[in-house]
Amino acid sequence: MKITGIETRVVNAEMRNWVFVKVLTDEPGLHGWGEATLEWKTRAVVGAVEDLAPLIVGRDPRDIEQAVRVMRKQSFWRLGAIGMSAISGIEMALWDIMGKHFGVPVWRLLGGKVRDKVGVYTHLGLGDMRAVYETMETDPLVERAHAVVEKGYRAFKAVFIPYTHYHAPLPDVDKVARLMEALRKAVGPGIEIMVDFHGRPASVAAALAYIDALAPSRPMFVEEPLPPGDTAGLKALSARTSVPLATGERLVERAEFVELLSASAVSIIQPDICHCGGLSEAKKIAAHAESVGVGVAPHNPLGPIAGVAALHFAVSTPNHVIQEEMVGAVPWYFDVVKGPIRMVDGFWQVPDAPGLGVEVDEAVCARHPFAPEVLHTQNAVMPDGTIVDW
Repeated sequence: MKITGIETRVVNAEMRNWVFVKVLTDEPGLHGWGEATLEWKTRAVVGAVEDLAPLIVGRDPRDIEQAVRVMRKQSFWRLGAIGMSAISGIEMALWDIMGKHFGVPVWRLLGGKVRDKVGVYTHLGLGDMRAVYETMETDPLVERAHAVVEKGYRAFKAVFIPYTHYHAPLPDVDKVARLMEALRKAVGPGIEIMVDFHGRPASVAAALAYIDALAPSRPMFVEEPLPPGDTAGLKALSARTSVPLATGERLVERAEFVELLSASAVSIIQPDICHCGGLSEAKKIAAHAESVGVGVAPHNPLGPIAGVAALHFAVSTPNHVIQEEMVGAVPWYFDVVKGPIRMVDGFWQVPDAPGLGVEVDEAVCARHPFAPEVLHTQNAVMPDGTIVDW
């Protein structure tokens, strides 16, 4: 069997352009699908897929480890988030081909089943961009929390840490405490709440002020309390709080995760399967985390193929804690890709279709062509004009 071509399909979902990757083979009807979505870098990722394709066209798609090694080593330049996202999409598609070839779901090939269902969480607003990133007052926050719980979720994540620089003003800290207290009172102790900091605090002191404000309401974890790469800062934070810390969505090399894990800086890592090199690399990262007593909760607010890949990863990964999803990002989420994601009582069910189990409706894809993503990041400006992390 040989790879005969690699194609992309771009599907605009307002905040993100989903980048679907289709790997073709010389076996009639046998192809695989992956996803390489990277916000605000769509055309660069599509170009990277085109650049990488000649390295593996003509190779056996079942030699997945070798294909990834070829794309990484024979590219010469280190690939960064753009190149690694392109590799991730291709790698996922190769697993899809492998599963279809052997007639088994991908999770079987990743080591088999370690759980009977997968706990998931969504965002307040059920994926609607403005609800997720612009709900900063108590009443709408509580209203959206109730809506999520009514949909059957047992966990959700909120983003209400204000844009911050090196100092957390006391009124902002007090507001964060009130918002979290209102959420906990609204949903009770049986629902897990996560708070995404988005790397907004630029200092340990600022991050700690917000974490201390959240602590009485017992969040499951706080995510990216500092900008990515600040391992020393995370270690200092972890020594000063009992609230679990999580990070990793913006790390793309295994070595970055090894550094983080070696420092005992976080309780949970959050690799994104669409950015870190694909399913095999995510499994290696998770195995290293397991060896040092750290859980994994993969980042996944992307498209439906990414969601399905995350499902197969979760089914087969022992230290998987909970899975992020954003199926409400657009109303037609399940029209463009039909797949095995099925939630029952707050849990995704284990799929049994061969490969990833997805069917992509390319006609529906074509109805949502590329468009520039909404640049919500441009809102990350302090009152005095200072540009900060979104």
